[in-house]
Formats: sequence, structure tokens, C-alpha cells
Amino acid sequence: MLENLKKDVCEIAKRAQQTGLCKHKSGNFSARDQATGYIVITPTSVDRELLTPRDMVVMDKNACVLENLSGLKPTSEALMHLKIYETRPDAMAIAHTHSVYATTFALLNKPIPAIVYEVANLGVTKGRIPVAPYGRPGTVDLANSIVNAAKESECFLMEKHGVVGFDSRNIYEAYLKAAYVEELAQLYFNALAVSGGKEPNAFPQEELASWEYPKEIHWK
Repeated sequence: MLENLKKDVCEIAKRAQQTGLCKHKSGNFSARDQATGYIVITPTSVDRELLTPRDMVVMDKNACVLENLSGLKPTSEALMHLKIYETRPDAMAIAHTHSVYATTFALLNKPIPAIVYEVANLGVTKGRIPVAPYGRPGTVDLANSIVNAAKESECFLMEKHGVVGFDSRNIYEAYLKAAYVEELAQLYFNALAVSGGKEPNAFPQEELASWEYPKEIHWK
């Protein structure tokens, strides 16, 4: 069932570990099938180097496991994924990572401002990467805690926890968003360190929303 999605989610989960966005079995990934609405999600507590597409779990929107060929349980944070899909019908894939710099700001409950223009590609609506309030991992409280942040932005931090990026296209694009949040966090950390804690200038949302592909480029 949904073999192509299983392959894609498995591949990105492995890549996240290889690139350092997730370590020690942390983080989780999912993608939604457009035709059925079913969710392919990573299993809990498995070293990603050992994962295969067969290990991916298929669920429905009501948290019912439809297929787990390897007998593995879905990630304990599946409820959070399902809540994002419910809150954002446009979301088709989710990457939840525990990258170091971004999680540092999550620990501080500190949103990351739009200090570089590329933030315009992260689906923000208030010129920042917001922070969802703390919820205990694996609980309904955690799932409910992310609603406002997911409405505000396609990327957000989870207080004392990690990073989420979601996308309307595929799991690769969701992963790229989570990866870019980590790069943005490192830039922000460096700017604060160099300036002795002085906040760098940030782009207002109005400027970010003004971007468009250059009209001067044309085709014959």
C-alpha cells in the first residue's frame, strides 16, 4: 500500500539522520496520499540506518493503523502529524527534526526573526518562525499545542522540543524547510554572538510578501 510514499518517506528520514538534523532515533516524518488521505509515517524508536520502506506505517486521519508490515508502531508523535494535516488541509508532508541550533531557540521559547530574505519561502505570515507552546511528547496536549503555530507558518519551533516544517508538495520539500530553519537558526545565533546579543535587523512581513518572479525574464 502506497509503496512510492513509503520509499520517499524512508529516504528522507535517512537523509535527515545523515545530515545531522536528527540523531539518536529522534524526529519523525510523514506524507499524505492525495487520493485516499492516508498517512505514511515513520515508526517509533528505530535507527534510521536500518529503516526500509517496508517499515513505514500507514494510518488514517483517525489514528487507526491500516498497515504495518514489519509489526512496528507508528511514531508516538503521530497525533501531532495528524493535527497538522487537520489544521492545514494544504499540508501533504511533514518533517519534524531535532536540529541543534533551531532546538536551542526552541528551548529558549524564542521565535526566529526573518533576518534573511529566503524566509519568504517558508510560508511565514508574521515575518518569523514562531514557537508552539510546550506539550508533553506523544500526548493530545502536544498535538493541540501546535495549532496556532501551524496556522501562522509552514515552519515552527516546538518549545523545549524541536522543529517542524510542512509542505503542500512532498516530503522532500518539507525536509528542505526544516533544514533551512536550522541554517536560519545558526545564522541568527552567530549574529547574536558577534553583536553581543544585539538583535539583527529583520525583514517585515510586507517586504517578504512582495517577492515575485522577475518579469524581465521571458521566453521566445
